[in-house]
Amino acid sequence: MLEFIARLFNRGSGSKEVAKERLRLVLVHDRASISPQLLETLKIELIQVISKYMEIDESALEVNLDESGSTVALVANIPVRGMRRAAEA
Repeated sequence: MLEFIARLFNRGSGSKEVAKERLRLVLVHDRASISPQLLETLKIELIQVISKYMEIDESALEVNLDESGSTVALVANIPVRGMRRAAEA
């Protein structure tokens, strides 16, 4: 019940922030001339390469484009569980 009331009174602020973030991501992707499909392909290939050397948490991996002024940066947050032995690579 309390959750319903909290959502009722905070209804505009949450969706407003989500919409702003989505618009920001669309603009960054547009400026970088990269499609969401290409970003997803890049993410998959990063996982393949990094997994040769490290044990990573693929479910928590985040790959995004971030705009800073007139430049766009690829930002990857890759949780590392451990290193692989050379023989495993």
